[in-house]
Amino acid sequence: MAISRRAFVTSALVSGLLAGNREASALAGEPFPVFESDAKEIPYKFRRRSVDYVTSEPPGTIIVETGPKFLYYVEGNGQATRYGVGVGKAGRTWHGEATIGRKEKWPIWVPTPEHLAEFPDMAKYIHGMPGGRDNPMGARALYLYQGDVDTVIRIHGAVKPTLIGKKTTAGCISLINIDIIHLYERVELGAKVVILAPA
Repeated sequence: MAISRRAFVTSALVSGLLAGNREASALAGEPFPVFESDAKEIPYKFRRRSVDYVTSEPPGTIIVETGPKFLYYVEGNGQATRYGVGVGKAGRTWHGEATIGRKEKWPIWVPTPEHLAEFPDMAKYIHGMPGGRDNPMGARALYLYQGDVDTVIRIHGAVKPTLIGKKTTAGCISLINIDIIHLYERVELGAKVVILAPA
């Protein structure tokens, strides 16, 4: 079936407008595009929301439940902000308590020995991959410490929204970029982090 010139031009214009709208919806002030619409690419239950959450931990604490794959930012008064997360592959998820010892925007990523064993071609980034759209750490990173010791565990952005709600990381906790930015702006250095093992 032949397509008329008018239909072709209309289709091209609509495609251009839709692409333009996506670019227009990018979060302002970021050196690389971050889209609010990424939230629509993850299952509804993993989208950020305020929830009832009873805990003895003080406001400002981060609690990660690795079984159901949720991260809670404790607000106090029985409330928390809940985010869907990606967690470590089987046998790779760290559990315990730590504090936020460092925060970085568009962090440099350095592959771990485990990464290099699984993906030898990552050796080209042994001195670090600059922050950017393809960097596995995403738009922000929160570095977990125990005292002065870096646990090598991070709470960071995810390269793809499809990684949320799955066991895909090398041990870290990942959120979509729009959510890690939201969390990053609220959490303070020294904040307590509790990562719970699956029940």
